Amino acid sequence: MLDVTGVVLAGGQGSRMGGVDKGLALFRGRPMVAHVIERLAPQVGALLVNANRNPGAYATFGHPVIADQVPGFAGPLAGFERALAHAQTPLVATVPCDSPFLPVDLVLRLRSGLESANAQVALAKAGDQVHPVFCLMRREVHASLAAFLAAGDRKIDRWTATLAHVEVAFDDQVGAFRNINTADELGQLEAPG
Repeated sequence: MLDVTGVVLAGGQGSRMGGVDKGLALFRGRPMVAHVIERLAPQVGALLVNANRNPGAYATFGHPVIADQVPGFAGPLAGFERALAHAQTPLVATVPCDSPFLPVDLVLRLRSGLESANAQVALAKAGDQVHPVFCLMRREVHASLAAFLAAGDRKIDRWTATLAHVEVAFDDQVGAFRNINTADELGQLEAPG
């Protein structure tokens, strides 16, 4: 979808993985972010990587790298804010760098839900679990998010609650949202299957 900018969120500290930059951690022989980009890039017209460390390493994947403006590893919303500020398209889709199995129809289905509900933000939901970092938002929400962050808030669900939002069911792909937070999880998922 040419009018959607995809953003891979790789701006965290990787604290649960011993401070490792998770996007660059090897998974099945390649950096985890490479798997994510491979699945997201065909779904969007442009792609950005939000990273606060190792920008040169992320730049080797061929997409612009943007860092948070909010200091101190403020979390996914800081990445959302930079994505909305940089995007040249009316829609922005975000995914985390540690979810190498993300749905190949993620953006299509989030967009369908967004438009059907005439919402500002669409969030993925699998079973009874909402996955708010798998998100499609209208660029018009940028001012709202900037003000939310400026007030010191950091919780995605508190921000999306202030907007017209919709949860889009992915009950057929619950495993697609599996993220890799620890070295143990990385080892368990290393084998294909």
